[in-house]
Parts: sequence; C-alpha cells; structure tokens
Amino acid sequence: MRDPACEEITREHPCYNKAAARWFGRVHLPVAPDCNIKCRYCTRLYDCANENRPGVTSRLMTPGEALEYLKRVVERDGRIRVVGVAGPGEPLANKATIYTLQLVHHRFPELIKCISTNGLLLAEKLPELQEAGVRAVTVTVNAVSPVVGSRIYDYVSYRGQVYKGTAGAELLWRAQHAGIRLVRELGMVVKVNSVLIPGVNDDHLEEVARAVKAAGAHVMNIIPLIPQGKFAGLLPPPPERVNLLRQKLSPIIEQMTHCRRCRADAVGMLS
Repeated sequence: MRDPACEEITREHPCYNKAAARWFGRVHLPVAPDCNIKCRYCTRLYDCANENRPGVTSRLMTPGEALEYLKRVVERDGRIRVVGVAGPGEPLANKATIYTLQLVHHRFPELIKCISTNGLLLAEKLPELQEAGVRAVTVTVNAVSPVVGSRIYDYVSYRGQVYKGTAGAELLWRAQHAGIRLVRELGMVVKVNSVLIPGVNDDHLEEVARAVKAAGAHVMNIIPLIPQGKFAGLLPPPPERVNLLRQKLSPIIEQMTHCRRCRADAVGMLS
C-alpha cells in the first residue's frame, strides 16, 4: 500500500535517498550531551574540526541557540530540507531535545524533523516526538542477540538501574524492536544504522537485517567501525567487505550506500 507521507520524506531526505542527497541538505543541532548506554566503540572526549564521525561536535547549543543558528543556516542555504538531533549523546536521554524540536517545528513546520537514537527510550517518547513534528527516525541496532550485544555494550542505564552483559543487551533490543514497530504504526519512516565490527557482529548482521525489516524499518545503513574506545585495537573492515555485505543484505532490506558518518553538528549537503 502506498504511503504518500513516507514517500515525501524518502523523496527529499538525503539519508533515505541517494538522489535527494544531490539536491537537499540537512542540519544537525548538537543539544544532547548525555547518554544512557555505553558502546565499546564510542568516545566523545575530543573533537577535531577535520574529524567526521558520530558523537563529535565543536560546541553544545541550548535550544534557543539552536533555533537561532537554524534560522541563519536556512537563510543562507535554501537547500536545507531536514533538521535533526543526533547527539553528541543520546537525544532521547536529554530534555533539551524535545524542546528544541518543538521550537523548530513551530518556526519551520515545512522542514522534515529527524532524530537519531539508540532506541532505548523511543517507545515511551514517541508521543512527544510526534507532537514535535518528527517524521523520520534512525535507530542504531548493532545486535538482536543478547550474547552478541553483550560484546558491544558495556552497560545500559534505564530508569535508575544499570544493566550489564546479556541483560543489558536484551533490554536494549526489546526496546528497539518495540520502538521501531510503534514508529511505523504512526506513519513515520525508519532507518536502522548498524556498526560493522569485525569479529564481533559481522556474521550477525544478516539476522539484524531480517529482524529490523520485520519490525518495520525501511532502510539499513551498515557503518564500518571506526576503531576507538575499547575497540581501538581492531582493524576497520575493508570497503570491499562492507560493499559485499550490503549486496548480500539488499534483498532483505534496502541498503544505504552514501553515508558520510555525520558529526552531531553536521550542516549542508552530504557531499
């Protein structure tokens, strides 16, 4: 069944449509410093202006600063079509995220509002996201097996309690699965990011692809590991390995092939 609302987003959102990336830009508002899980590949301790990876920003903004910044960006570049919050921490673990999106939606209702999340709080925050005009959601799903997930996440912090090992990984995937299903029921579009970690989840991503597709995801984005944090000693997967995996999984779920591993303060065209 055709979904005109989803078609509009996928037609104009540069992350969902490679052709759209030639014509439309995006801006990320870095208003969310706190996080509720600890990924072993993540570090947010430093920033270089030439560094292009998730979790990095040159400065944090308040919601008011973010709105004023967005006004200047839109005035300067008419190609901006998408505004989102992607960090540098977990957007849904920060109250400033919803408030920022509400301000943006009030001032720029025509822009596509987007959020990138680990999914732990997605289901319970969906009413607020919908009210703030969010129409596109990216969920990072690195594992659907608690055993594999326990090798990726040090801990998951939820409602004042810390979960480690398979308990934390199982809690996270259960929340992600519920969130993706509810997002689709509300008519939003869903992209799933999966970090390809050699020797950890590379043989597991087919299972991830099938699970997120069944839950309702539209697109999958396989992101090659940037060796840092506790995975600093690993080698990144070679491009040919990433491309072969994308080809293998493309019959299961559409694959994004033009990701730029955007910073939390990315602005402009993906190129």
